[in-house]
Amino acid sequence: MPSVPDVPTTDAAMFAELVDEQAAALTPAWQEAVALLVDHVSGELGRRDNTVAAYRRDAEDVARTCSAWGIDRPSQVDALVLRRYLAHLHADGYARSTAARRTSTLRTWFALLARRAVTSVDAAAGLATPKQGRHLPRVLRVDQITSLLEAADGTEPIELRDRALLELLYASGARIGEVCPLAMDAADLAQQLVRLEGKGGKQRIVPIGDEAVNALRRYLAVGRPQLLAESGSGSGATSHLAVPDVVFVTARGAALGVRAAREVVARAARRAGLGHVTPHTLRHSVATHLLERGADLRQVQELLGHASLATTQRYTHLSRGQLREIHTAAHPRARSTGRPADASGRVGARG
Repeated sequence: MPSVPDVPTTDAAMFAELVDEQAAALTPAWQEAVALLVDHVSGELGRRDNTVAAYRRDAEDVARTCSAWGIDRPSQVDALVLRRYLAHLHADGYARSTAARRTSTLRTWFALLARRAVTSVDAAAGLATPKQGRHLPRVLRVDQITSLLEAADGTEPIELRDRALLELLYASGARIGEVCPLAMDAADLAQQLVRLEGKGGKQRIVPIGDEAVNALRRYLAVGRPQLLAESGSGSGATSHLAVPDVVFVTARGAALGVRAAREVVARAARRAGLGHVTPHTLRHSVATHLLERGADLRQVQELLGHASLATTQRYTHLSRGQLREIHTAAHPRARSTGRPADASGRVGARG
């Protein structure tokens, strides 16, 4: 099989250009292998569109890199090639989380190719998932959340939409991929509930508070109709475009996409002087604020839509000060009894 070249750091830019050149010229063998994975993840595993798209991007990146190395088909790939690929990600400065996701994609993909006899062996069977460390996402304080929300205040249609989006994200703790496709009939403002569709198509009912409901009412009464009317998607006689059955729409009358929604959050953060803020920052902040105010971990798990409590435990954290306060207030031996300790550290030790 073709040898796998080492890629010195100084040549990284040139190698990246070579990989880009391969993007539009994948061999039929690689194209068919990518299509097999997409069909498997979408049809057999039933994953959501965003997840399927992530698998496709990962697989295409592997295929492009292998093509740049002169490897024209998956059957030429062995474990050494895949380990070199993961080392290439590290050398290019990719996050550990990205390498871990790519490793997961490789295991799923090459196990599938082996089962379908596209390859003679599963080249990814022995790959270990890179350790991701204990990185905790940024959490905004409550006053920072207030500044963020107020930065999107205004009476223009887009401003009403942006404020409603931000209020809903913080009220619900939802993923941005759950909020963008939110259907009109999934928001019950009278009961202050929204129906979200999470990973794997699992639905959950999430409560939202007065502020989010009020922002949504203003947007749905004034902002959304104006956006649709100005785009030609309204219900008037001159309307010629179909009205999207989603809560959040663009100035062109289309459903608001994830990328545009992320920019709404980023724009408000810049105006508030908060630096880099993402929808994930809001989601993590919601969970942390709830825990700090006494919410049960399982309640937060249900709100966030996590299948496993362990996921919620990794996703949320309490500050050391908060943990110290809880320990001091609740632990029966957190406070000194006033009895002296002996040299071994035992309180009130007797001879």
